[in-house]
Order: sequence, then structure tokens, then C-alpha cells
Amino acid sequence: MPDLDSYEKTMEVLNKYDFHFKKKYGQNFLINPHILEDIAEGAEISEYDTVTEIGPGIGALTQHLAEAAGRVICIELDDRLVPILHDTLSGYDNVTIINDDVLEVDFEKLFEQEKITGSVKFVANLPYYITTPIILGLLQKDIPFDSITVMVQREVAERMQAKPGTPEYGALTLAVEFYTEPEILFTVKPENFIPRPKVESAVITLHRKELTDEEKAIQGPLFKTVRAAFNQRRKTLVNAIYNAGISDLSKQEMENAMWNSCITTTWRAEVLSLKDYIRLAEVLKVK
Repeated sequence: MPDLDSYEKTMEVLNKYDFHFKKKYGQNFLINPHILEDIAEGAEISEYDTVTEIGPGIGALTQHLAEAAGRVICIELDDRLVPILHDTLSGYDNVTIINDDVLEVDFEKLFEQEKITGSVKFVANLPYYITTPIILGLLQKDIPFDSITVMVQREVAERMQAKPGTPEYGALTLAVEFYTEPEILFTVKPENFIPRPKVESAVITLHRKELTDEEKAIQGPLFKTVRAAFNQRRKTLVNAIYNAGISDLSKQEMENAMWNSCITTTWRAEVLSLKDYIRLAEVLKVK
């Protein structure tokens, strides 16, 4: 049974190993058993699932995941936590611990080595400073998964569900909408962590969509267009995309194509919907 779900037990482990938090890792460990249970339940894990947990810390959430899943693969960047995890998870024979940077992991190769088949679900309490690169990496690298359930800064969770025309709307919003159906499950106060973060958190699940052949074909040009627009979001669309050099069309040809598709050339990145961006990538013949 899970036994790392309180402040006292967490401090006992940290003191045993003389572990000190390093700011560069953005580590905030959950110490509320109810929230740990809610994350595991929100991820809808069954004995048939393989769970890949990013940043397991000392293994508090991992224990709950291991109770429900067939397999749990933990990817932990901080090598100081690896011996702690081998200790705290020693009672679970369905857990594999990997010391690596999730941004560098070849998941196709990893799943092949671990003989993983069937449903894969990602679960993580993500460091705030690196949330977006991790989420975008999982979504855009064609990694096979059913869902991603993550604890993130509340503002980031809201950004994933933002609407066009709002300040929160951006490339992350569009990637989440294109690849998944997002659902914010609940928010979490700072006092549920050690050390306490300065902001509220939220747990969000991203349910992966099955892409059509047309969507698979357009995803490369689509996100080149999105990145070009938001990399220079203060510029007009036509200037931002022309400057990025992602199309062989002249600037005048771009303007004509946009007007013919009912896209105003003076609009800026945050105005367009996902459907608008797909149409824009097509009419501009983005490479």
C-alpha cells in the first residue's frame, strides 16, 4: 500500500538520504494523499495499462500508480533521487526506474526495449519551467499514448483551453486542441506541496484524438505556420509568415491567397482559430 503520502513521511525519507531541493529542477513534492489518489483516479488507469511517469520524485504518486497499473516506467532526471526510488518502490515488482532527461528519451525505442504493448498513459507532476517543451514534445513526436494526465501551473492549464483572441491563446493551445481533448480535473493549493510553490496548480488530462489521414498530412505545415505566427506575434500574419521563409510564395501572392480565403492579412497570431491555421497552411503552400 502507498506509504509516502504525508508531510511527515516525506520528510522522513528526505532526511534519511540528506536530500536537498535544487531550484534548477523545479521540484515540488505532493504531500496530500487525497490529491495523489485523485490524480491516479483521474488518469483512469487499469491493470491493462502501462503508465510512464515523468519526474516521480521520491515515488509518492508512483506508489498509487503501481497499485492500479500493469506497468509503471519512471523517468527521473535528478540522479540523487534514483537510489531513493529504488528504496521507496522496492515493494513493487511492476516498476522500472530510468535516470534520463524526458526531452531526450526515444520513446519508440524505450517501449520496444521494455516490450510495452497496448495502452500507454503518461502521468506527471511537471516542473513549471519546462512544462510546455515536455507537453509539445509528447504531442508532436508521434509517441503512442492514450492520455496525458499532468499537474501544471494553473495558468498553463487554462492556456491549454484558451480561446482565440485572448492573451493566454498560443501555440500550446493549438497543439493541445489539434492532438487531444483537454479536461481540467481540479486545482491544487500551494500548501499541498513541499516546498510550497508561489502559485496554484491544476491537474489536466489530455485525451488523444485519432487523426485522419488529412490531419496527419497537414500537421507539419500547420505547426510551421503556427510557430512562424507566434514567434513574431506582434507582427501582422503576412509579415510574420513571410519573414519565416516557410513558403515559396511571394509576399503579394501570400496576401492574395489570404484574402481569397477570407483571412485578413493584418490580423495577428492570436486571432485565428485552429481551422483558420489549417486553411492558412494549405493556401500558403507551406513546405
